Amino acid sequence: MTGVGALRGTRVLDLSRVLAGPFAAQMLADHGAAVIKIESPTGDQTRTWGPPFLPDGGSAYFEGINRNKSNVCLDLKNEEARAVLLKLISESDVVIENFRFGTMDTWGLGYESVLAELFPRLVYCRISGFGSTGPMAELPGYDAVLQAFGGLMSINGEPQRDALRVGVPIVDIVAANQAFSGILLALHEVSASGRGQLVDVSLLDAVISLLHPHSATWLASGAIPARTGAAHPVIAPYQLFATSNGPLFIAATNNRQFAQVAQVLGHPELSTDPRFAENSDRVENLKALQDEMGRVLAQWDRDELAHALLAAGIPASPLNDVGRALQSEQVLARKMVVRSGGYTGIGVPIKLGVSGSLAPRPPAGIGAHTEEVLGSAGYTEDQIFRLREGGAFGKADL
Repeated sequence: MTGVGALRGTRVLDLSRVLAGPFAAQMLADHGAAVIKIESPTGDQTRTWGPPFLPDGGSAYFEGINRNKSNVCLDLKNEEARAVLLKLISESDVVIENFRFGTMDTWGLGYESVLAELFPRLVYCRISGFGSTGPMAELPGYDAVLQAFGGLMSINGEPQRDALRVGVPIVDIVAANQAFSGILLALHEVSASGRGQLVDVSLLDAVISLLHPHSATWLASGAIPARTGAAHPVIAPYQLFATSNGPLFIAATNNRQFAQVAQVLGHPELSTDPRFAENSDRVENLKALQDEMGRVLAQWDRDELAHALLAAGIPASPLNDVGRALQSEQVLARKMVVRSGGYTGIGVPIKLGVSGSLAPRPPAGIGAHTEEVLGSAGYTEDQIFRLREGGAFGKADL
């Protein structure tokens, strides 16, 4: 639903680069916040991440996480540019940054040391690799590094094979969603008490929060979780199986569902086999279960079987590639692929029945709105000219 957005009237300054920060800011923008992306003269590095690149030269990666934002170019190594930034912060409700820890302090714009006192209602979201506290606070971190450090990579992959990086930047994406949620919580506190606060989000905390049920298993037993491939560590059957024409995922999470699976497959005796009677039995005898089901499923067409299982109330799906998923009738019905003018992207996953979300506006070029935004902030044409001549916008300002 296209609408005005629940966050209309909220002003956000996005100082972040790469993924987690820009994605969190885009989610705020999708729901109506006025987001200004501050970009250096050389640009967010994801502008160069490709191929693929779009006809206008922009990278698909950058396009996917920077829509619905105005763009101001500031060279923050320049003292006058930092003065402009402070002015823009003074007019903002939310600031998002993911600079190396301590960078804002070196510019005289640290939250704890300066901004919290100057702007007590400000919500300041800091996204970092390892957090604002602890012995690793100043160290850099990227998604895959945190997948390795946080244990996530160790549980992803096939048994007896090397650990694998999860195929999407899942740590960054989860951190973005946690930043989004934290900002909304902090804005609620501003409404309740008038007090702004720091929203401290880290990739480390995000990856640790992702480890359930493996973390719960280790905390309860001390057992190091093993890689199980597509299978679930504590539920069976809950995995991919080969059919006559491709893989099919079957998820039977209780005894009733397993009995239904056995019935649909035409082998009801599977559910009464003592090896498979209870979920704990099926997990303990997983190899035998996989062998028994594998022989039967190899005779089935995957789409036909998926339809039969779903009709019986059993969650199941063919293994779709990304293209097939994005073209499915259900994805399109949910408006999870959006097109507006020349822009095509992923839709807004949070549907609000009253306020809706904004129609997508393509990401802007570096500095595309510098003069407009500064003019709205009270700068005269002469002042903007002098800032430009003094290098506040850098040589690459477009």
